[in-house]
Amino acid sequence: MKWIYYFFLFICLNSFLVSAQCKIERWGRYELSIPAKLKGNPFEVRISATFTHADRKVTVEGFYDGNDTFKVRFMPDRQGVWNYVTHSEETLLNNRKGTFECVEASKNNHGPVQVEECNFRYADGKYYYPVGTTSYDWMHVAENLQKQTICSISEAGFNKIRMLFFVQNFDDDYPEPELFPFEFKKVEKDENGKLVYEWDYNRFNPGYFRHVENCIDSLKNIGVEADLILFHPYDDGRWNFDKLPLSVCERYLKYLVSRLSSFRNVWWSLANEYDFLKFYSAKDWDFFTKVVIENDPYRHLCSIHSYTAKYYAYWKPEYTHASIQDQAPLQLGAAGIVKNIYKKPVIFDEVCYEGNMNNRWGNLSGQEYIYRLWMGITAGTYVTHGECYMNSATDYSKNFLAVGGCFQGEAWKRIAFVRSILDSLPQPLRHCDPSWDLRTASAGENYYMIYLGKEIANDWLFELPEKNIGYNSLKEGTRFKVEIIDTWNMTITEYPQIFETTKAYNKRVFDKEHKKVLLPSVPYLLLRITAVE
Repeated sequence: MKWIYYFFLFICLNSFLVSAQCKIERWGRYELSIPAKLKGNPFEVRISATFTHADRKVTVEGFYDGNDTFKVRFMPDRQGVWNYVTHSEETLLNNRKGTFECVEASKNNHGPVQVEECNFRYADGKYYYPVGTTSYDWMHVAENLQKQTICSISEAGFNKIRMLFFVQNFDDDYPEPELFPFEFKKVEKDENGKLVYEWDYNRFNPGYFRHVENCIDSLKNIGVEADLILFHPYDDGRWNFDKLPLSVCERYLKYLVSRLSSFRNVWWSLANEYDFLKFYSAKDWDFFTKVVIENDPYRHLCSIHSYTAKYYAYWKPEYTHASIQDQAPLQLGAAGIVKNIYKKPVIFDEVCYEGNMNNRWGNLSGQEYIYRLWMGITAGTYVTHGECYMNSATDYSKNFLAVGGCFQGEAWKRIAFVRSILDSLPQPLRHCDPSWDLRTASAGENYYMIYLGKEIANDWLFELPEKNIGYNSLKEGTRFKVEIIDTWNMTITEYPQIFETTKAYNKRVFDKEHKKVLLPSVPYLLLRITAVE
């Protein structure tokens, strides 16, 4: 009977080891760190690891993190015990084995954002409505300004930010950043006193990447998705990061993805205004996208961004959503047409910016931005914010679009209110009766929203479409309440009458007594119409 004793002892010991091992929450990040001093260029050494849980097996690439240390990162998506083993041609890095336990996700951890038809959902099923902002260079400025940016985003209630991986060149007097993504061979000045760098493209600067990672984690801690722009054209020959050789681009993308793909809140944006990057062809962008997708085992959201009204082939399967620069569709119903064409989530990531700049893209009023935001939302699309107030033509110190810091305008004050309305929806919004009714949106059966926009009216005749695409048609005798939402002044007023529907006349439904809703004579009103018992 000794075998029973030893079997029981084995079970107890195994339970102890599992309970004592590292615990990582679901969609958290497990990091394996292996010290190894090797000959040659350590950035050319490959290491990967295979993680196994029951019938699920995931292989991820590792990376060299400097200081004679190699790392492998993994984002577990199932609870329970995971086992892993490393793979490398280097003996010191090969066949390292271990175990960790994946436990339940914490309250504010909903997992990475994913696509469901034309909308977004977290991995745990919770709907995600992107209400984002833009700050291109916030990661590359002084530390106190970075901290202020995080506070500003959190206070405003944004849940996404678009930002550049490579530093941006604003003008000749813009100071040099403290960190660069590559090591350099030498730095010298030309005849005009301009710094000229000779980069060692075979060696990355892990400190630069660690800084980016810390910024992305800071965003995760306040519930914000990091829409990371991997290439941009705003270099103008200063560092030549917009003219990297193709082989360097491939190495950079593989290294970046190996470091960041385990971060649940990261999105891949291949480029900002890719069509201004003349050094690369359309075939190159297809190749870059393929490199990112094939090296990301978690299939994070991925898109690319072009100049105004130059629409990309977002129907390609590599792209999870459309990232569009164009304000023209944010008119009555037009944004919904764009969504119907691509049949994917659509984010109008640039619709001009609130600000005081002397150009046509940086001088919106706060009211105009909020108007465009709701025109997009009620069409079933999403609209990103940006703000660019400047003290002078070359003073970027208060330009949030450029460097972050504090918001200066008015639109940001309404973002938390916008999100509270979106978060109360039973389903994402979309037009009830496309082509025939470009104003009435629905978030489910007997749940409607009508945005009146800039129209100033004294009343609204209760009238809804019979058709509600994807749901049952509106029935006679359904009783509704109407709430008047002032999207600018952030008030919600329930109208003191109940409305009861007629049978449909020519596909339209009215109140049986043809009652109206009396309105305050102000613009930017949103009507929320929901059934009551």
